[in-house]
Amino acid sequence: MTNNNLSLFRQQLNEKSLHSWLDKITPEIEHRIRPESQRNFPAWLAALDAIPLYTPVTVSLHTDTITTQSDVGEALPDIVNALVELSPWRKGPFSLNGISINTEWRSDWKWQRIAPHIDLKGLNILDVGCGNGYYSLRMLGAGANRVIGLDTSLLYWSQFQAISRFTNDHRATVLPLGVECLEEAPCEFDAIFSMGVLYHRRESHAHLRLLQQNLHKDGLFVLETLILHGHHETELIPQNRYANMRNVWSVPTLPLLISQLKAAGFRHIRCVDITRTTVAEQRKTDWMTFNSLADALDETNLHLTREGHPGPLRAVLIAQK
Repeated sequence: MTNNNLSLFRQQLNEKSLHSWLDKITPEIEHRIRPESQRNFPAWLAALDAIPLYTPVTVSLHTDTITTQSDVGEALPDIVNALVELSPWRKGPFSLNGISINTEWRSDWKWQRIAPHIDLKGLNILDVGCGNGYYSLRMLGAGANRVIGLDTSLLYWSQFQAISRFTNDHRATVLPLGVECLEEAPCEFDAIFSMGVLYHRRESHAHLRLLQQNLHKDGLFVLETLILHGHHETELIPQNRYANMRNVWSVPTLPLLISQLKAAGFRHIRCVDITRTTVAEQRKTDWMTFNSLADALDETNLHLTREGHPGPLRAVLIAQK
């Protein structure tokens, strides 16, 4: 099995640095997308095989709901079943040839908080922890030249492959790799996004420094992450879970986060948004039926997690190398 999206992406590249970088990491990609890599992967691959490659009549990547329209014909029920097989769908929303995918996150709300503060026209972008590529596609809609997403989840990789059957747009690709690939094969990008990743990194300083090292001089860095309310440099280090999540290592205050960015070599740092996550933005849907934010909050006080920690507060920071 080969990554057709990656192959077409490579064919259309004219940036030598990206060609060289992809050549270095392709063996690791091919190792990751073997059917035996994960128990459920063969079923996801079968679902992909049930979705034809369409030539879309219209594709909208600049609206809140990523929308495609083409002639589906009698294949619609099979396509719906295939997309359901790829559940849970966490990032979106999407409307693929009339099939509405109501995802767990209203990711469009987050994008609305970020988009007014950045200019992506003509940029080559790295989207770290990209999930199924919703934000990567919105970056294209905002004028980006190329977007490469990194995410270790084979489910999210499969979802992006499914979406690509409808968009047929090879300016973006999702690679089933973690950010660690940048350590073995560095590459410079015009912009790097790290959204919803930092608090999952045991060594947050190393994560920020690695991303800084893979930016062009004066390159754009967009960081979206959990923060702790406070005016001093301190952090919450959950002993077990945070909002039902096992792998939240640190939630810093904004002053501490800014200090960490400066120490990693970023400048012109500005916080453009702070928003408390609500059960209207992250919730169960027909396309994501597992526990969501409501199950992670204190039933008597929605400003606290069920563990008694302050509820999720998210900040968007923009900086330069």
